[in-house]
Amino acid sequence: MKRILYYLVVLTTAAAFSQDDENLKVRETVDTFFEGFHLGDTTIMKSVLADKVLLQTAFKNKEGQDILVTDDLQKLIHAVANRPADEKWDERLLSYTIKIDGNMANAWTPYEFWFNGTFSHCGVNSFQLFKNGEQWKIIYLIDTRRRKGCENQ
Repeated sequence: MKRILYYLVVLTTAAAFSQDDENLKVRETVDTFFEGFHLGDTTIMKSVLADKVLLQTAFKNKEGQDILVTDDLQKLIHAVANRPADEKWDERLLSYTIKIDGNMANAWTPYEFWFNGTFSHCGVNSFQLFKNGEQWKIIYLIDTRRRKGCENQ
């Protein structure tokens, strides 16, 4: 009986450490994306992006209508690559909530966006990731954007 309990504890502990390791890898993937974003280095960004990525933004327009915009990844890559040197884009991730099931993960990251040191907007990013072999890749990114109701302005 003691041997069974010992093996149960070992397996449970190993599974917990394995999950923590995968959570860290998912977080590192998101961090790498933003490292490239902040540096204006699209090669870094592309290293964690799948070949096809769906990008969407959900927000309310000036009339208060709910809007969902689907964007082309190449538009984002072009904007980052061609950002003027005197513009500083600073997306500050406030926290991470990561959920994993096998080779699929979700990273929920509330954020604030600062443009040239001035608060612009806040929202949440929701990253969907797929693990193909050993590397997590971003396959879907949707974010919300708002200027009001931001706690850490």
